[in-house]
Amino acid sequence: MKIGLLTAGGDCPGLNAVIRGVVLKGDRIYEHEFVGIKDGFRGLIEDDIVPLPRQKVRGLSKVGGTILGTSRFSPITHGGTERVKEVMAKHEIDALVVIGGEGTLTVARMFHDDGINVVGVPKTIDNDLSATDRTFGFDTAVSIATESIDRLRTTGEAHSRCMVVEVMGRHVGWIALHAGIASGAHAILIPEVPVTPDELCDWVQRAMDRRRAPTVVVAEGFTFAGTEQIESDRVDSFGRPLLGGIGEAVTRLVEERTGLETRNTTLGHLQRGGVPSSYDRVLATRFGTAAIDSVSAKRWGTMVALHGMDIANVNLRDATSALKTVPRDQWDEAAIMFG
Repeated sequence: MKIGLLTAGGDCPGLNAVIRGVVLKGDRIYEHEFVGIKDGFRGLIEDDIVPLPRQKVRGLSKVGGTILGTSRFSPITHGGTERVKEVMAKHEIDALVVIGGEGTLTVARMFHDDGINVVGVPKTIDNDLSATDRTFGFDTAVSIATESIDRLRTTGEAHSRCMVVEVMGRHVGWIALHAGIASGAHAILIPEVPVTPDELCDWVQRAMDRRRAPTVVVAEGFTFAGTEQIESDRVDSFGRPLLGGIGEAVTRLVEERTGLETRNTTLGHLQRGGVPSSYDRVLATRFGTAAIDSVSAKRWGTMVALHGMDIANVNLRDATSALKTVPRDQWDEAAIMFG
């Protein structure tokens, strides 16, 4: 078969390792031919297709970013599946391997519903995709956030300041929870658990009373109980509001209520950049080789997933039907150590 690969949505450490896994196994074991679709779904609409021989993927497992480029371009509102089929027919592409997160794989599911042969690979630092225990990119993002919080704690302790660290995650708190636990944060604020300003300030005050410099980790989608989520006026191409700003709001609140000098750091795209962790390199490679197995077996409309330690196939509809949120009991375990 002739197979097209694309990476869409936000970039993520490990994308190149998936591409390498797909192409190397697909060439060596199945003798498939591969082409790369540039800049996500945009390449399918604008006919930006390039050859992707195995020589182009050598040594990619440790490389950050994506050699194919990515975008948040929506093909549904720019020509739709009919245009996609037209471009695929022109290049004699038999199937697509779509590497992306919730929005990207929802589009892949729509492609499948319209008769396009597609297999998905779960990519997101947010770890919010249903039907898989882990997405590649999450481990790297947590590692970067943890190291950054460790560094901020030392400067906070030097000045006896409270340090507020805003991390990514959109509407789930996986990065905040894991990085907060790993770094020994005095409070972790996530979208799944409503917390009042009084509760937060109590944790901060208790840390101060023990002569510690409080560290607060907050997910970008967090809101205080009874308040609305802080959103930008801007939206992405899928119509989703851009998040951010809660870290600064938490900083002002803590400083006003406790009198403690408080500083905010928003890690932002640092969590997406750089080389993938060893765990993500391995997981992304396993996903890539499993994806080409699924294509060769014509398991269309499925996504490769991690179940325990094993790679499985799940229906794209199951993978995108609901966000995978942090269970309350996991946050409760961490909350024992707050303050």
